[in-house]
Amino acid sequence: MKNVLVGGCFDLLHFGHISFLKQARALGDSLVVALESDENVKRTKGDSRPIHTQHQRREMLESLIFVDEVIELPPMTTDEQYFDFVNKLAPQIIAVTEGDPIIEKKNQQAVAVGAKLVVIPKIHTPSTSQLAKLLGLE
Repeated sequence: MKNVLVGGCFDLLHFGHISFLKQARALGDSLVVALESDENVKRTKGDSRPIHTQHQRREMLESLIFVDEVIELPPMTTDEQYFDFVNKLAPQIIAVTEGDPIIEKKNQQAVAVGAKLVVIPKIHTPSTSQLAKLLGLE
């Protein structure tokens, strides 16, 4: 069985997320989403985020037919914590979006567990941050 791992915030689900997740799922037999903690989202995206709690984001993702499992990550502050998580999960594929700011770290994780890193082209659609500004949430 070929397990595919993706990670992210997935705060305001939008077309870019859906397209990415569907393409990632098509790479294997099972799609696992590692969902960032509220604390990590706030640290990386700013005090007005996340808009939805981690539990709400999990429920939204679990409602998608092409998502097989969502794992709520605890607050993580070190690369080692992420490496340990990926090592325990041992996916065969790690999928990332083109332009991912930590793609090199994800590549190192893939190499460490013998997984293949697959870069999925980014589509041009408003991001969560752009949508939040447009809606007056940020």
